[in-house]
Amino acid sequence: MSEPLILDAGRVKPGTRALVTGGGSGIGRAIADALRAAGADVLVCDIDASTGPDIVSDIADDDAVDQLFKAVDQKFGGLEVLVNNVGVAGPAGLVDEIDAGAFDEVIRVNVGGTFRVTARAVPFLRASGEGLIVNIASTAGIFPYPYRSPYVAAKWAIVGLGRSWAMELGADNIRVNVVCPGSVGGPRMDQVIEREAAVTGVNPSSLRRGYEEQVSMRRFMDAADVAGAVVYMASPAGRHVSGQVLSIDGATESLRSS
Repeated sequence: MSEPLILDAGRVKPGTRALVTGGGSGIGRAIADALRAAGADVLVCDIDASTGPDIVSDIADDDAVDQLFKAVDQKFGGLEVLVNNVGVAGPAGLVDEIDAGAFDEVIRVNVGGTFRVTARAVPFLRASGEGLIVNIASTAGIFPYPYRSPYVAAKWAIVGLGRSWAMELGADNIRVNVVCPGSVGGPRMDQVIEREAAVTGVNPSSLRRGYEEQVSMRRFMDAADVAGAVVYMASPAGRHVSGQVLSIDGATESLRSS
C-alpha cells in the first residue's frame, strides 16, 4: 500500500522568491515576515521609506515599477510569488461630498498599481515554471460599504482582476487568488474609524463596537491571520488553489457600522 500524500501547508518550497508590495507595515509586513519564516526569500517594496523596505517604490508610476523589477532581477534573477498588497484607504463621505480627484487617486494606486506590478511580474512568474499571485483585497470587495465608495470600487476591481487573471494564466501554471481581510486591528483601522466618525458624527467608540458587531465572531482580525492564508497559498498544500476569493474576517454579516 502506497504512503498517503501529505503536503506541507506551513512551508514553501526551498528557493521560493517573493515580492510583497506595501510590505513595510501592517498586513504587508506580516505577510513578508510570515513568508520569510516559511522559508522564502522576500523582497519588500513600500512608498514609505521610514518603514525600512528593501526598495522605496510608488507602484502606480511606470518608471518606479521599472526600477522595482530591475531590483527583483538583480536580487533574485526570477520570481515565484507576487503579493499585491499596496492600497490606500481614501476618503470617507457621501458620494456627492467626495472629491473626484481623491476618488481617482484611490483607483490610480490600488487598481493601477496592482495592474502595473502584475503585468511586469508575469514574465518572471512564467519563466519560473510555477507562480503565484495573491491580491490582497478586503471584505469591502465583496460587500457594499457605505461612505467608502472609492475604496469599495478599488477593492471590487482587485477581486475581479484576480479571478480574471486566474483564468488567463492557469495554462502557464500561474495560480492567482484573492484574500479579503475583514477589519484588522491596528493604526490603519483606527484611522478608518476616525474618518468615518468625522463624516457621520457618531462617537468613535460606538463605531468601533459597530465594526466588531459586523462579524459573527464579534472581534477584529490580526494581520498574522491574513499572512497565514498567504503562506498556505504559497505552500505545496496550495498547489491547486487558484481563482479563489478567501475571506479572513470572522464571518462578515454586513459592512454597515452605524
